Amino acid sequence: QVQLQESGPGLVKPSQTLSLSCTVSCVASGLDFTKYIMGWFRQAPGKEREFVAAISWRSRTLRYADSVKGRFTISRDNAKNTVYLQMNSLKPEDTAIYYCAANVKMSYVVDTDYSYWGRGTQVTVSS
Repeated sequence: QVQLQESGPGLVKPSQTLSLSCTVSCVASGLDFTKYIMGWFRQAPGKEREFVAAISWRSRTLRYADSVKGRFTISRDNAKNTVYLQMNSLKPEDTAIYYCAANVKMSYVVDTDYSYWGRGTQVTVSS
């Protein structure tokens, strides 16, 4: 059993900063967090879920959606089984439920390639 737990929720004003974390528990299953590609996705009301960012297991490969490139930073700490999403210069259009996800495929942006998902955390950007 692999469980993912996101931090949050968060309410911030436009241009402010928010950091999310996601801790992965897979000890009981014997699976190794360091072998997973970790990703963040989001879903705004009335919209489909979309890719935000992803990171390879050694942090050598990073992927970002164009809409967040230069503002968001993904990172991971394998010793803590945790992945982070630092969100700067937030905009109202960043308002969504944010999900972290894990996969063992060599895939970054396709949500259906991710096997494990957190329950999501609400991020609201509003003045």
